[in-house]
Amino acid sequence: MPAIRQIQLGKNGVTEQFISNLKHHFNNTKNVKVSVLKSCCRDREELREINEKILRELGNNYTSRIIGYTIVIKKWRRDRRENLKENPEEEKEV
Repeated sequence: MPAIRQIQLGKNGVTEQFISNLKHHFNNTKNVKVSVLKSCCRDREELREINEKILRELGNNYTSRIIGYTIVIKKWRRDRRENLKENPEEEKEV
């Protein structure tokens, strides 16, 4: 069983098929490297937005790190990030 799997993110961007493929890789490993191709994004700010979108889709058990144009995603057993709320205003009302 390999320690790190690799997957490429191309011009289609983050799609449902990409997320399901990514989840499939996490069934066997704890770490996945996502190589972001230049056809997908041009600058670092857009790369950060892609990173946040991937983490939002995966859930709280995942953390990531950006190295160049590669996103390294790690799966944890427990929640490592604070709960992601779609509407932060709901939290204030309670």
